Amino acid sequence: MVGGHYTYAEVPLFDGLFGAERNNYDKVGHFAQGFIPAILAREILIRKKVVSGTAWLNLFIISVCLAFSAFYELIEWWVALLTGEDAEAFLGTQGYIWDTQSDMALALTGAICAITFLSKLHDNQLLKQESHNQCRSE
Repeated sequence: MVGGHYTYAEVPLFDGLFGAERNNYDKVGHFAQGFIPAILAREILIRKKVVSGTAWLNLFIISVCLAFSAFYELIEWWVALLTGEDAEAFLGTQGYIWDTQSDMALALTGAICAITFLSKLHDNQLLKQESHNQCRSE
C-alpha cells in the first residue's frame, strides 16, 4: 500500500536502493504484473482445456501476461498524452528511455518465475480439488 501514497519516483524505501540513480519501485509492480496473472491464466487455460501439452500451456500463459503488460504500457502512454506536463509523475520513467521495455521484460520475468516455481504446487492443488469433487459426486 506504500505505492498508493507516493508517486512511483518518490517511494522512500527505493530511493537510491543498491546505488541506483532512479527509484525502481515501479519495477516491483511490473514484476508482479507478470507473476500474478500467470497463475490466473494457467488456471483458466487448464480448466477450460484450451491447449494440450506443457510447452503450449506455458507459451499461452506468457503471451497473456505480456499482452496484459503491453496494454498497461499503452494506457500509461495514453494518460501521458492526455495529461501533458504531469505525465512524468504518473509514468515514473525518471528519464530512463528504456522504461517501457524494461517494464515488459520484468513482467516476462515474473511470468516465467510463476510458471517455474508455482506450477507443481498448482497442479497438486488442482488434483486435490478434482479428487474432492469426485468424492462428492459419488
